[in-house]
Amino acid sequence: MNAPSPHGPACVTPGLSVPDPFAAYWLAQVNLRLRREIAWAWHQRAGAADPRDGSLPTETDPAGDALDWVRFATARERFQQDDPAAAYLGDCLARLPRPALAGGAWAFVADAAGLDEAGTFVLAMAMAQHLDAGLGPVFAACANDATRPYPTPALAQRLWDDPAAVACLLTEDHPLFRLGLLRSGSGGGLGWQMPLDIAPAVAQALAGLRADDPARPHVTVPAHVRLDGVPAALAARLARGRPEGLELVALHGPEAADHSGWAAALAAPSDRALHPVSRRALAEPETLCTRCLLAWIDGADLMLPAPAEEDYPALAIAARRSLALPIRWFLPAPQGGGHGHRPALPCTARFDVSLPPLDHAARLAMLVDGLGASAERLRPALEDCARRFRLEAPAVRRIAADLRGRPDLDAGHVADACRAASGARDDGATQRVTPRFTGAELVLPPRQMRQYVEIRDAMRALTEVHYRWGTAQAWSEAGLSVLFCGPPGTGKTMAAEALASDLRLDLYRTDLSQVVNKYIGETEKNLRRVFDAAEASDAILFFDEADALFGKRTDVKDAHDRFANIEISYLLERMERFRGLAILATNRRKDLDEAFMRRLRQVLEFPMPGPEERERIWRAAIPPNVDATALEFGFLARQFTFSGGHIRSVLLNACLQAAGRPPEAPLPAGKAGRLTMRDVLVQVRRELDKLNRTVGEEQFGRYAAQMAEWLS
Repeated sequence: MNAPSPHGPACVTPGLSVPDPFAAYWLAQVNLRLRREIAWAWHQRAGAADPRDGSLPTETDPAGDALDWVRFATARERFQQDDPAAAYLGDCLARLPRPALAGGAWAFVADAAGLDEAGTFVLAMAMAQHLDAGLGPVFAACANDATRPYPTPALAQRLWDDPAAVACLLTEDHPLFRLGLLRSGSGGGLGWQMPLDIAPAVAQALAGLRADDPARPHVTVPAHVRLDGVPAALAARLARGRPEGLELVALHGPEAADHSGWAAALAAPSDRALHPVSRRALAEPETLCTRCLLAWIDGADLMLPAPAEEDYPALAIAARRSLALPIRWFLPAPQGGGHGHRPALPCTARFDVSLPPLDHAARLAMLVDGLGASAERLRPALEDCARRFRLEAPAVRRIAADLRGRPDLDAGHVADACRAASGARDDGATQRVTPRFTGAELVLPPRQMRQYVEIRDAMRALTEVHYRWGTAQAWSEAGLSVLFCGPPGTGKTMAAEALASDLRLDLYRTDLSQVVNKYIGETEKNLRRVFDAAEASDAILFFDEADALFGKRTDVKDAHDRFANIEISYLLERMERFRGLAILATNRRKDLDEAFMRRLRQVLEFPMPGPEERERIWRAAIPPNVDATALEFGFLARQFTFSGGHIRSVLLNACLQAAGRPPEAPLPAGKAGRLTMRDVLVQVRRELDKLNRTVGEEQFGRYAAQMAEWLS
């Protein structure tokens, strides 16, 4: 082996340069001592001098070699003084220039961990194997064991001048192991022949090779985050700087909240950077432990992604191993505080921070800033979307980035992007309804039609009234809760669909069979899920047959009655806070709770249609491709007091029967079928029978003779 220069690091691999001067010094110590040990191995095992041609001595009996080390200790010392190569290497060791005190990862770790020279040398041996590819065979040759091409405590004791100092390192309480700098191997115990191992990324950081590591990006503090709501004592505690050990900061907020932004803001007063952790690292304790060490070296904290239930065992392992590291984990946690159903993680201190949802002003500011030049032109639309879609900061940033610079950008594009980002979906408790009607197709008496228009216009004016007129704070940004009541088939569902079309909102019908649960407390959980999903996506929440869920509160006779009243109280409270449009439909208004009625903004009665409304419904309900010139709509409207739903049922059944019979005369252009009065009146009779109504010939007037077969 060639003798190294005493003026730089001694490396086996040519061209290997270590930027950190302290790391370079200690790597030179490792390499020079290994080279000197190789010279002794040639002398002891082969009885010859090191040929200095790069060859290594052959392996002999390891047990005999260990005994010879004790027996020839004095001879080994004389050899190091008398042998030219060994003496030269010893002289290089003595003349190695110690770097002046300066910064750098190596100096920080050695000082923070309180390492003496023996500990520092052992750490250098562990990192050398990950930096110098040529050292594997050298380690094996020095250990006289080809199966161990890595450093061990036994080899470190042989190389270091003070063997007792190395022996004192083999304890779990030593900083090298307590801080996780050295890993104790797969067996988990400490022994002389175990590998001295360090994470490769940590070795590179200590050598100064990862100064601009793209795998360790920093999280910056976003403008929308304000720490005004964080308790002063907690903010002061987090601003104190370096923690005493692993501290956990649980960030309780909406699932889509800007946890990283809040963590960066909480870490900023202490001048500590924040490193994000990938989801893959949560399932790999070794990877997460490495990230913890790198954060400690950088004086940073870690922002972890929201863990799934199956991530907690690996998280607990990493937390236990990193318990002594003075860093903080910022971790998303369930809204409302506490651990939820998840186990507590080991830590030296835990802090719980409640994150407020992003408010209208912050959402609007992010949209305006993100959309650039287009923002001023679309300002009213942006204000409306900022109210309608209660998105958190990450989603708003993505929307602005996707839409920015689009030349044809209009209000519809912004609303569609916000709606898509809201993630509304069917979840079993609600089903999405595709609107089939618009307000222009509604057939209502004038008073009810005016009230429908008022509800529609009120929803359109919510943004201006809340945020320009200033009602948002007084009314908690509440939306509208409306009751649709009236007999079956009078247009309640149709009006809900028309509102969804006119307002360009998604419509979700609540399946009461999925919401109401026989188990105590489950109905409240289901209701919370329904309301939260509807608010986040700016959807219309439509409760059909609402009296089944919103009925009168009962007298308390048992535990089920008591919890039923709690659930109804929770429902009333959520109705009052709901920021969207809730439409409640019922056939029995008198059965609804009075306290609930007080929380409604409007009540829209749907009466049975009169003759004029019925005629309009008959005409409007004819399919466009059906020839209905033979129908007397005025007669049908006067003679039969049907609701709109019943009229549509009659016409559908009539079309189904007429389609099976060839037309008696050619159809007009563009028509696919024809309805006659007999087709319709037969289905009228069927509908009257279904409703259990008395049927007389006088109802059918001059058509009674044609209907004799069906009237008998």
